[in-house]
Amino acid sequence: MARSILPAYLEYTEDLQSEPYGSGLINTTWRVYNKDSAYILQKINAGVFKDPVKIASNVRMISDYLRHHYPEYLFVDPIKTLENKDLAFMEGDGFYRLTPFIKGSHTEDVVLTAEVAYEAAKQFGRFSALLDGFDANKLFITIPDFHNLRLRYDQFKTSIKEGNQKRILRAGDQIDFIAANETIVDQFDAILQNPDFRIRVMHHDTKISNVLLDEKNKGICVIDLDTLMPGYFISDVGDMLRTYLSPASEEETDFSKIYIREEIFEAIVKGYLGEMRSVLSDAEKTSIVYAGKFMIYMQAIRFLTDYFNDDTYYGARYPEHNFNRAANQIDLLRKLMEKESILVTLLQKFI
Repeated sequence: MARSILPAYLEYTEDLQSEPYGSGLINTTWRVYNKDSAYILQKINAGVFKDPVKIASNVRMISDYLRHHYPEYLFVDPIKTLENKDLAFMEGDGFYRLTPFIKGSHTEDVVLTAEVAYEAAKQFGRFSALLDGFDANKLFITIPDFHNLRLRYDQFKTSIKEGNQKRILRAGDQIDFIAANETIVDQFDAILQNPDFRIRVMHHDTKISNVLLDEKNKGICVIDLDTLMPGYFISDVGDMLRTYLSPASEEETDFSKIYIREEIFEAIVKGYLGEMRSVLSDAEKTSIVYAGKFMIYMQAIRFLTDYFNDDTYYGARYPEHNFNRAANQIDLLRKLMEKESILVTLLQKFI
């Protein structure tokens, strides 16, 4: 299917080859290439992104702004179709986009070193800092309520009343932990009412694989802007903390492998605040550790909610998959909270 959409973009496609590319779970991605050129082709997942045209519009607005105000910044612009459209549509199949492949670039799936964590945080920070003058409210919402913790908590409570009772009984300890830490939700509600927390242009998916690195593992730019939306800085910083701090992923069932790497926390803060220190308010900067709690807590309740709802959102490769994911995130949150005072002290060095 990948080859059949290419004539919408390129006049000559006979010698192009394609191969699956990357580790993303949402969109389907290929590297398309010949001896002279290389591209990244993606099919947008219509099940997750209901209106791909809004994604394309957001990317175009940001691209135009950066080109005008910061022409030196490398922004991976989608290639327009031969009909001058941002997306190509195939009847019965969906929307595709094509971008240039940045020569010499690569992505990582796991944060192995503080240096890589620093480079990634610096790139996400720089991206947001450059867009500080852009009116975030001009952007379309591509996933409504994506990081609305109050809504996620209410959905969690509903799933306890209406979900699979056998599974709910299995998760008593996890339910108790979530309920005991509802203050994380209360703090989110307070942020929404606090004028010191601005609505900003946020990436919303700051995992390490969404940063391009060069041959020396230096950051080049951020990629994958499907979730580019108005939001709060806690979304981007929180997702970095959730996915970088522990060497073990959310799929790990041996919880002894889950631990908080203080050097990674320090690298994230140093990289992000190196770009965003003058942009963020004092209240935002002092909430960086909270951002990690916010995101980990929200992901735990989303996995647990899906488990109670018989895996209708995330799906499951085995019966207890979402239970194990939730328990994994709860363990990560517990370990983060145990080190909270240490992390706050480290944070003070960079504020």
